[in-house]
Amino acid sequence: MEEPVVKLEREGALAVVTLNRPERRNALDKAMIDALHGVLDALVEDETVGALLLTGAGDKAFAAGADIAQLRDRRRREALLSINSRLFQRLEETPFPTVAAIRGFCLGGGSELALACDLRVAGDTAKFGQPEVSLGIVPGAGATYRLPRVVGAAKARELVFTGRILDAAEALRIGLVNHVVPDGEVVTTARALCADIVKQDRLAVRFAKLLFRLDGSARPGAGYIGEAMAQAVLFESEEKMRRMGEFLDRSKKK
Repeated sequence: MEEPVVKLEREGALAVVTLNRPERRNALDKAMIDALHGVLDALVEDETVGALLLTGAGDKAFAAGADIAQLRDRRRREALLSINSRLFQRLEETPFPTVAAIRGFCLGGGSELALACDLRVAGDTAKFGQPEVSLGIVPGAGATYRLPRVVGAAKARELVFTGRILDAAEALRIGLVNHVVPDGEVVTTARALCADIVKQDRLAVRFAKLLFRLDGSARPGAGYIGEAMAQAVLFESEEKMRRMGEFLDRSKKK
């Protein structure tokens, strides 16, 4: 049987979700997005879930971003559907805390997926960044409104405007991640963090998460709409097609 693109395992009150496209560095394609929606459908209705651990298969990437081959073909309609944004919003709004365990590349949509989690544990060789402008688009799944809340407005603007890639040490220094550990200890450390969460009073933790979501709640809605509008324009641009085409050509040569 073909391997599922998303794996779900239960360990008592902990749900472990694994992005499972290691041959494509766990790039977020439509099938993976749909599968993650299915996972959330099941988990949010289950009151026994105390925490969710999200990670990527293999040691090369948590998620290297959106699948560029699919992204290049998306047009205005797809931008306004906010395919990734709707999923990440659901992840952010889960009633239980979520922890991202990050090894390798965590770029673009992958970084935005991690930002939608409550906490982030990174391996010491992890790489982070929002390189969308180099492909002729903007971050379209939360970076323009979640990233400033995490690292501050000025640093978020710098990272989005330049597309610069950060190493794990800098990510920790600016508050993008909660912990940096050796690559081989990432999932173990994330599990330990989840264990500390699930042993607390479940209802109290859920209320605490609701209260955190009240902070700045008006701005994320505006950011969601703004990103969709900008992406709708940029998905039609010739520059986007050219840059993504060049990216795919370089990938084929490699």
